[in-house]
Amino acid sequence: MAPSHIAIFIPLIVGLAATVATITIHGVVVHAIIMSLRRDLKRGLVGVRTWMNLTFIVAAILLALGGHLAEIVLWGFVLDATGAVADVGAAIYSSAGSYTTSGSDIVLPPEWKLLGPFEAVVGMLMFGVSTAFIFAVVNRLIHARYEDADTFLL
Repeated sequence: MAPSHIAIFIPLIVGLAATVATITIHGVVVHAIIMSLRRDLKRGLVGVRTWMNLTFIVAAILLALGGHLAEIVLWGFVLDATGAVADVGAAIYSSAGSYTTSGSDIVLPPEWKLLGPFEAVVGMLMFGVSTAFIFAVVNRLIHARYEDADTFLL
């Protein structure tokens, strides 16, 4: 294998590993919300009262946010472990910029530049999953609240 192939192969493997870990974290968060929603619907805690539904939605959003923050920290540790940044603080800052696609003023060294776009793609996907999932939770709560009505207005 030529050195240029090795130079791209290692960041690719590191990026794929971090992506799998990110998806796993997100999966755990989504699973936790699903199980809580299912349990609370069965117990009648949500789906009937507006304030309980609102509380559940806020909790689900905060849990999703916590998952995103954990994923940013994970990528920050990856950047720090590879030596692509000066310290952990800079790594998390750079990671937050990539994950949210807003960017940061930290420039990764050439051998690790691939990690930035990798993280940006997975960040966009995870925000999309979170948005779709929160919509699904809200939709399920609306249907539980108005299951006997043919139509409903918000």
